[in-house]
Amino acid sequence: MDVRRYADLFVSESREQLTAFNQLLLAWESDPAATEPVNGLFRAAHSLKGMSATMGYAGVADLAHRAENLLDVLRRAGTPVTSGQLELLFRAADTLERAVARAADGEPDDPSVGVLAAEFDAEVARAEPAAPGPRRAPRPSTPVASPWAGPGKGPLVRVVLGADAALKGARAVLVLRRAEALGTVQAVTPAPAALEAEDFDGRFSFRLDTASSAGEIEAALRGAGDVERVEIADEPAAPEARGRHIRVELRRLDDLMNLIGELVLARGRLAALARRFAEPDLDDVTRAIEKLSGALQREIIQARMVPVWQVFDRFPRMVRDLGRQMGKEVAFRVEGKEIELDRAILDEIAEPLVHLLRNAVDHGIEPPAERGAAGKPAAGQLVLAAARERSSVAISVRDDGRGIDRAAVLRHSLELGLGGGDGGAAEPVGDELLFHLIAQAGFTTAEHVTDVSGRGVGLDAVATGVRALGGTVEMWSEVGKGSTFTIRLPATLAIVRALLARVGRETYAVPLTHVAEAVDPRHGEVQQVEGREALVLRGRVIPLVRLRELLGVRDGGTPPARQPIIVLEVGERRSGVVVDAVLGHQEIVVKPFQPPRGATPVFSGATILGDGAAALILDAGGLI
Repeated sequence: MDVRRYADLFVSESREQLTAFNQLLLAWESDPAATEPVNGLFRAAHSLKGMSATMGYAGVADLAHRAENLLDVLRRAGTPVTSGQLELLFRAADTLERAVARAADGEPDDPSVGVLAAEFDAEVARAEPAAPGPRRAPRPSTPVASPWAGPGKGPLVRVVLGADAALKGARAVLVLRRAEALGTVQAVTPAPAALEAEDFDGRFSFRLDTASSAGEIEAALRGAGDVERVEIADEPAAPEARGRHIRVELRRLDDLMNLIGELVLARGRLAALARRFAEPDLDDVTRAIEKLSGALQREIIQARMVPVWQVFDRFPRMVRDLGRQMGKEVAFRVEGKEIELDRAILDEIAEPLVHLLRNAVDHGIEPPAERGAAGKPAAGQLVLAAARERSSVAISVRDDGRGIDRAAVLRHSLELGLGGGDGGAAEPVGDELLFHLIAQAGFTTAEHVTDVSGRGVGLDAVATGVRALGGTVEMWSEVGKGSTFTIRLPATLAIVRALLARVGRETYAVPLTHVAEAVDPRHGEVQQVEGREALVLRGRVIPLVRLRELLGVRDGGTPPARQPIIVLEVGERRSGVVVDAVLGHQEIVVKPFQPPRGATPVFSGATILGDGAAALILDAGGLI
């Protein structure tokens, strides 16, 4: 069998196992006396070994086998893991990740794999005397994957091993081997890897597709020894309690999203034709197509939604390594891991989040001595959180570190020629201006370039990356108390509901994600406040932007005497956009748009309307 076709699947599943491996190592590091992490680590190493051996990746399988040997010794010893052993296992996780990628690409094993395998052997030799109880027989370094998966058919066989049976996991495998001599074994419960767990109680079941009688089956299984009870029942296979899942290439989901986008455009044009001709039969067909395409659209969008933990789970290990590298103690916490985002957005947001987390560890959180002098706990608190906000998702990175020195930012900005005022202290630097300054390309307050920061690209990359996704970034900071960066993103990119507005002869779309309301101002509600035009709405002052003036519209005729205002809301900030007319709302398909060089940065994309005309999509963050 040619297993190369399964290389992508192998890489995907191996990364899942390595992610779990890293998380368990972090849990074990925080509580070296805990027993739960070592069992999970053993199972992850065992699974990775089996998958690698099946694919023929001997180097990966061998290193996973050596790590499994050490974990086996440690779990039998029952003593707290040492820092040296943890460091060895962390290095194994990194080396295995590289080795998996090299193997899948057809590259030879990295020499570091063999070196690390030898280190594991030496550590096993040192730790073995501390592990009581019978030693397991050496495992082959190139095992085969279990053939016992699948739903299975045939009678259901339940086996209970004797309470005093030694090495219950090995005995269960021996029973399954005996069953294989009679027919096909499948649907093993619990999973074969779990049979070797410390808490395995000797009870398991499986399906056996065989022509042998019940008596022959029982006799064969009892021959394995230490079998207390065998039950055989001709029960039909129970339906799965959970939904069935398959892996689908992201490219196929992208193609489906593009096709449904084109269908939405065609649906809009059909609806416009139906309104023009007012034919009952055409109206009926149009409504049916709108209903069916809407349901199809929702299903495709939902199929692309994935929980944020698929990206967030890689960060605890990164933060741990950064803290150790910089001599800082960091207590890292992740919240809202179940929140879902479009897969394409989640992939793109990973890099901006890396920059924010690295900045928090490097610039935000202080060394233990500095925190102690300020009356803070030695470990800095760093939180990565996701939360649903109406039709958008907010992702925040907050720390309880030193905060941002506004005067220093202003001084460095002036020195670098990046603007920021005249350097006077009369006007305080607000959070909005502060972020505008530190997010400029080339800005940095670091005096020395390091592997972590100092090149002036971090927050500039964050702002650019988030803006490209149609999102916004906000910042709060207070000296001595810490900083919070909040990214707000649409839940999906391709199809959004938008408010349509006209200015002159052009139509513009504003995503409803950031539209608080549209108002027709009454006399006296538009005033001059501190030299700037503003809308006074229910006691709140909202600064105004006249889109005609901002875009320099000259050929759109005379503006109407009364112009509606679209109130935009991004986090706690609000702004009113004055337009000529509000045309209603509809679903739009977002297309990429590259504005001309030097153009006002207030557009995030483009779309095609129902009548076939093009319209630019306004960026709420840029307008506010």
